[in-house]
Amino acid sequence: MARELNILQPEFQAAYQAHDRQQRINTGKVASALVVILMPAGVLLDFFVYPQELAYFLNVRLFCAALAGVLLYLHLTPFGQRHWRWLGLPIALLPALGIAWMIHKTQGPDSPYYAGLNLILLAVSMVVRWNTLESVLAVAAVIVMYLAACLGQEGVLKNWSIFANNVYFLALTGIIVVTGNFFFNRLRFREFSLNYELEDNQRMLEESNRKLTELDQVKSRFFANISHELRTPLTLLLAPLEMLLQRFHRSLDADSRDLLVTMQSNGMRLLKLINDLLDLVRLESGVMQVRKDAVEINEFLRGLVSAARQMADDKRLRLEVRVAPEVGTVVTDRDKLEKVILNLQFNALKFTPSGGLVELIADRQGDELVLQVKDTGMGIAAKNLPFVFDRFWQADGSTKRKYQGVGIGLALVKELVEVQGGKASVTSEEGKGTVFTMRLPYVVADAAALAAIAQDEAAAGPAAPAVNGAGGTAGGTVSSQEWLSNLYRRAELIPLASSAPDAPRPVEAARVGNRPKALIADDEPDMLRFLKSQLSEHYQIIEAVDGQQAVDKASQFLPDIILLDMMMPEKDGLQACKELRARTTTQSIPIILLTARADEEIKLAALQAGASDFLPKPFSTTELHVRIKNLVESFHYQRKLSKQNQVLESTIDQLKDTESQLVQTEKLASLGRLSAGIIHEINNPLNFATTGLYTLRKKGKFLAPEQQADYEEVLKDIEEGIGRVKTIVSDLRSFSHPGAESMDQIEVADIVEATLRFVSHESRDKVDIEQSIPEHQAIWA
Repeated sequence: MARELNILQPEFQAAYQAHDRQQRINTGKVASALVVILMPAGVLLDFFVYPQELAYFLNVRLFCAALAGVLLYLHLTPFGQRHWRWLGLPIALLPALGIAWMIHKTQGPDSPYYAGLNLILLAVSMVVRWNTLESVLAVAAVIVMYLAACLGQEGVLKNWSIFANNVYFLALTGIIVVTGNFFFNRLRFREFSLNYELEDNQRMLEESNRKLTELDQVKSRFFANISHELRTPLTLLLAPLEMLLQRFHRSLDADSRDLLVTMQSNGMRLLKLINDLLDLVRLESGVMQVRKDAVEINEFLRGLVSAARQMADDKRLRLEVRVAPEVGTVVTDRDKLEKVILNLQFNALKFTPSGGLVELIADRQGDELVLQVKDTGMGIAAKNLPFVFDRFWQADGSTKRKYQGVGIGLALVKELVEVQGGKASVTSEEGKGTVFTMRLPYVVADAAALAAIAQDEAAAGPAAPAVNGAGGTAGGTVSSQEWLSNLYRRAELIPLASSAPDAPRPVEAARVGNRPKALIADDEPDMLRFLKSQLSEHYQIIEAVDGQQAVDKASQFLPDIILLDMMMPEKDGLQACKELRARTTTQSIPIILLTARADEEIKLAALQAGASDFLPKPFSTTELHVRIKNLVESFHYQRKLSKQNQVLESTIDQLKDTESQLVQTEKLASLGRLSAGIIHEINNPLNFATTGLYTLRKKGKFLAPEQQADYEEVLKDIEEGIGRVKTIVSDLRSFSHPGAESMDQIEVADIVEATLRFVSHESRDKVDIEQSIPEHQAIWA
């Protein structure tokens, strides 16, 4: 599809026409030259076949050759360059016409010169390479010439079979020539289009390469300029910091002193990074100068080991030096070699676990100084070894990598070694350790070498200070250049001085108090200390150094706010945030994600992970306090609201139960009132029936003896029926008045008096009743 589109473009058509014109001009020259040479050479054939026509045929051949020479000349002129298409056909027609004339002059169809016409057709196919139309015209012209040469002879009819044979094969040869030229032209066109695309792509690649080269140069200049520009204000920041720490060290409180130390150490880290970038740019641009100096290797390496001794002790590592006696003093670039060894030594200490060994080894092997940094650390995977010295490459590029860095240390090591004419290599085995080897030219520090060094230094002159006006602030007796050199050296040592030991952090116990709890998770010790110092006045601080600790401590202590760094070992901030949101106990705790990346993709990822807020670095401490305060207050309000909602829901449930009980009580009260009236109406006839039954039983003794048994049985049945009715009425009273059986304080005298009134009609004039009840005697009944 791309080729078809190119074919339709005007520039492609113009390019193809120019190519075709040049090809036709070139083939026209070749064909004309062949006619000029081969046409007269045919006189040898005339000598053997037609010796009697030798002179005549020679004139014909020379005439054709002369005309072909004219065509050859025209191809070399501007006229021929313009009218190249019209000069093509005569090249083939001139020799064909001469041969046809010679056929006519000899035997016609029987003439052996018929084969010459086939040669001309072959030349049309193999040399001239006309297009299809021109090939058809040339073939037709040749056949017509043969027909004209033969038909004018008297013996055509006698040799009709030979004539037909010759015409047949001329026509077949012409068809083959036209077909061959057709497919050849198609292949030629396709080849040109492919070459055109290839050249076009090559031009585009060359243009892209030129632009990339320019961009690379611009990038190098930019990095060099920006590094210089950054070093100036950074140095002017570090100088006042050192002045404050030196002059006011005793008068500053601990918090202020810690803040200044944190600023200084991180400023030195930034200065080292800028210096490394500037060194890379210098190496890339070829302006890095190698300054030779006499270096006593044993003393040099032991000094570097002494600078890293504290870090090795903190991590419980053995740090040793082994220097072969024959090494001695060599001529090398002290500053560059120091950067190389410090970088490798720092990496070895960083990646070696507690109890391991780091060795610095120096040896001489022939004309080479061999320096090795060996460790018993975690090692490097075989698949990663080819990329160890690549710029900005890291084995673990994820956001949860355990070891921080930008990937320029080892690249700088390799290039600093190579700029001194040496070679850097690495061998490693996972789980067993790594060996970095530097091979440098061994130059003995003899008198001649020292004299050459002195001469080079005198020619170079004193080195200009890297930053103007930065000195004089750290001390009145130190020059600007000396102060800067000392500052840059301390910047090289800052990774060794600021690395925290690899010890696990203790888990804090929750403190009792009214202050809200804040969980801070960050793997950078300085950032962790800074955040803690800023928030400890208003919050109880819980620390975590990786994402897993953050999740565990959040579940254990249930803080009021969580601050997560985006890039942490074990689990990054996004993963920790997702896990906290997935747990019931921590899903409502507000979470703030801190990161140095502030693009839209990271913001969306943080919000999708469940973060309550997003704060890019660098951030204002005032803004940090305000955001934390708002989120904590909102969290407390939500928690209070949740508790109030629970109380309201419980109260509503109680009201519903009370309402149900009131309805039930009202129903029972209504039923009680109804049943009380019914019971009253039933008890009256029951009393009448009971009284009548009593009377009937008394009257039964006046009956005849034989009737008394039946009479008593009937009365018994009536009595049982009345008793059943009384039981039903009693149960109905208990159901309709469930609280009737509740205990109450009752005066015994009042109850007895009321009871005697009820039976007074039975006991009057029949029974004497005596009462012996203490006054105010009461019972619960």
